[in-house]
Amino acid sequence: MNGAPPSDGTPTHGDAGNAGNSRTSSMDTAKTANTASTANTANTAADSIDSSVNPSQALAAYPSPDPAPSRPAPAAYRQAPAPSFEDLVTTALLGTDRRALAHVEPGRPAPMALLDAAAVATVRRRAGLRPARAARRPDPAPADPRPALPAPAVRRLTTLLADRSGGAGGGRRGSSPDLMELLPQWLAAANAHGYAAPPQLLPALLDAARGRTDLRPAALAFAGPRALWLARLNPDWRFALRAAPGGGAALPDPRDAEAVRRLWEEGLFAERAALLGALRVRTPALGRELLASTWATERAEDRLMFLDSLRAGLSDADEPFLEQALGDRSRNVRATAAELLSALPDSALAARMAVRASACVALDRTGSTPAIVVEAPLECDAGMERDGVVAAPPAGRGERSWWLGQLVEAAPLGTWSQRLGGRTPQEIVALPVTDGWQGELHAAWCRAAVRQRDAAWSRALLGSPSAPEAGGPGAVSLAERAKLLAALGPAERAAWVAGFIATHGLSEAFQLLGVCAVPWAPPLGQAVVDALNIARDAGSYPWSFSGVMGLAERCLDPAEAVRLEALLAIPDEREDAAPGAGGYWAEAFQRLVTTLRLRATMTRELTPPTPATTPPETPAQPREAAAQPAKRDTQPPEAAA
Repeated sequence: MNGAPPSDGTPTHGDAGNAGNSRTSSMDTAKTANTASTANTANTAADSIDSSVNPSQALAAYPSPDPAPSRPAPAAYRQAPAPSFEDLVTTALLGTDRRALAHVEPGRPAPMALLDAAAVATVRRRAGLRPARAARRPDPAPADPRPALPAPAVRRLTTLLADRSGGAGGGRRGSSPDLMELLPQWLAAANAHGYAAPPQLLPALLDAARGRTDLRPAALAFAGPRALWLARLNPDWRFALRAAPGGGAALPDPRDAEAVRRLWEEGLFAERAALLGALRVRTPALGRELLASTWATERAEDRLMFLDSLRAGLSDADEPFLEQALGDRSRNVRATAAELLSALPDSALAARMAVRASACVALDRTGSTPAIVVEAPLECDAGMERDGVVAAPPAGRGERSWWLGQLVEAAPLGTWSQRLGGRTPQEIVALPVTDGWQGELHAAWCRAAVRQRDAAWSRALLGSPSAPEAGGPGAVSLAERAKLLAALGPAERAAWVAGFIATHGLSEAFQLLGVCAVPWAPPLGQAVVDALNIARDAGSYPWSFSGVMGLAERCLDPAEAVRLEALLAIPDEREDAAPGAGGYWAEAFQRLVTTLRLRATMTRELTPPTPATTPPETPAQPREAAAQPAKRDTQPPEAAA
């Protein structure tokens, strides 16, 4: 007795952890002080089952391991097996009318009996749980040595992160700025100053980056090492580990050859790719040698990704390795190697492509004016395929034009001046092309100028921004023109786009504005504001230019807000104007001005405070000497006498 289990240790009515044993044995041991807590637990459970039942009666309802219990249990409880918790849940879901609970005490309502059984089963399940081993405490968060964010900037970031609406999504947006669209610019400015993120805002910052992939690079750079620490604790932020080099692990020092070699040979693919990318930025030769050491054993898809990392720091020293990759068994690897080699004008592949392309393009002087004559290749031989030429054209393309485009695209642009009579790129582009080959030839030159980042050819193919043709002399689309603009300097790029907007308006300028440096240069900003004013006077709705308006809010120089104040008034509507367009335009310009002023305030808040400068002290003796004449001047004449 005394609440001890049977001497043979045989459990009764369930396993050793069953709560029923605790309840039964507590009838005999409740009289002793060392088992008072067991009795209290049982009484609490009994009260939760039915407050009208006496606690001692509820405890007596369970079979006792004692062969001679002091009080026999009712027959309904003594003979009925306890239903499983799953059966109770099923009965509760279906309802006691559709599925009756087995072994219900006579006269007891079925819903009440179900609740009683659920309460008993809950206590039994809880009493049978074993204490879990305490989890290991997480390591402390790493320190962030960067300077703290100024207090006004902290408040601004809190406001930006709290506004998760993302704008109205089209139509009439109102005059309030879209704060979430200003967050990328705020992060870029904060990273430029080298500030550390406030710890209390890291969860909201990671949540914002989780919802917008375009925010992730800047947000993770601003969040610093503590973002990776948090990402290991919250599965919702695991994207930070995937975006970080090596999955959040610290990369070894490039000078530690043993650690670099070990990570390259034993690390995961993401870690190896991050290591190779970091080495190509710092020491390109070391990264190339590391890749060459295991090239033969890499998978085809891994070889392709690793080879693409060689774009960083690409130089003539990479040519031998890339030439070897031209013989790879994977077609995609061969094509990537050929593309990289064609970006090196002095490579052997570029020379081979120049010979092939020169055989297809020549200058015809037989006519009254010189012209370019084109003879596309008749076949794609094995040598062309080894150098990256894809033999099978896409649907809708002829084989010969497809091969010609690839040859001209891979040939160095310097080839054509010598081949076409020493002419400049502008003069070459101006030459007529016979037999309708101009579009194909100029499009291939555009791709070559983008790949080789040749400013002279890009300038020639872009042509004058005021040219009447929408595609320019060489580009086949505005997308091609945007790529060519990337090879020009920021000032020249902005001036060209400003001239294009002045001639063609804003309807075709959205892609071109996207490649211009931020904030827009004054000529470009003025051209955009003037074009918006013209569109307003024309009576069209402002959401027809919502894309340009959104770019202006993020890219226009905040100093332009002064010029825009004159456009805030609602103009007189013309008879042929859209109804209410003037009010909508005033609202859009109000939002633009408010956003520009807010951006200016954000810039001031992020600017580090200038330390107060103390004026240099002068020697004490000269200062006292200089004070003496002042005293004599202020003395009365009689005192001076």
